[in-house]
Order: sequence, then C-alpha cells, then structure tokens
Amino acid sequence: MLQPGQPAPLFSLPDADMEMFDFRSLHGKRNAVVFFYPKDGTPYCTQEAIEFSDHEDDFNRQGCVILGISRDDCLAHAEFRDKNGLSIRLLSDVDGKVGHQYGVYHYREKDGHRKLFVQRSTFIIDRQGIVRHALYDIGAKGHAAEVYQLVKQLNGKKITS
Repeated sequence: MLQPGQPAPLFSLPDADMEMFDFRSLHGKRNAVVFFYPKDGTPYCTQEAIEFSDHEDDFNRQGCVILGISRDDCLAHAEFRDKNGLSIRLLSDVDGKVGHQYGVYHYREKDGHRKLFVQRSTFIIDRQGIVRHALYDIGAKGHAAEVYQLVKQLNGKKITS
C-alpha cells in the first residue's frame, strides 16, 4: 500500500476515447486526484464518479486533475461516461498493473476460485508526483467533497464552507 510521502507510481493508460494518458505529463504542472473504483455502472461507482464530475470545475480551479481508474475496457468507460454525463477522465487498467502498483487490487478466495478484489481508494498527488494522501476503503457518498477539502489544504488555501 502506498503511504503519504512516497512517489506515486508512473503510468500510461488509455482513456474512454482510447487516447493514451501519461501521468508524467502532470509533473511540475498539476496536482492529481487518482481514484480507483471496482466497476463502471455499479451504484456506488456511479455515485462516486458523478460527484467527482460535479466538482471537476472546483478541482480545476485548484490546479488539480481528476483521474478515475478501473479494470473496465475503454468501450465500457465510454458507455459509462456518456450514460451518466461524466466529464472526468476515466482510464482503463485492464491488466491490473497500475492498480497493483498502487496497492488497491487484492486476490481473495471465493467459491473455490481466486478472485480479484478492488479496494475503493483515492490518492492525492502533488505537482512533484508525491502522494500526499492515500485513502483506502472509502465510501462513495460525499467523498469528492472531502477530497476537495484536502486538495485545498495541499494548495495552502484557507478552507471555507
């Protein structure tokens, strides 16, 4: 599991439009919120993605980009985005490599089979690529607003209600 103060693992993943996004492109320029979620279209994942989308302008004003990552493919991400009017960038980690680097994918035995479990997690990463907050096992409702307050603190801004 990643801890605050550690460098964020670098990655390059395709988005819902099948365009590659290279995390290095943010270094020195923007903070990032990287959230991992289990599956497109499930109730809690939908709620979380909608809340982040609803607050995207606020995050942008703080110099912060929002990236949602799941193991769904690009087509599933495009359908999920379009169906729910999402504006945030959704990245496809089909092979699970990035999720393993961030420590959010775990295997468990279920019904005699080894299954991959996705731990809903969010990372707030500063402009230098350092993890400032690592939030594991989070709840979906209200999470985007909580993360926004942490981003404001990261920027040294006074928090107001």
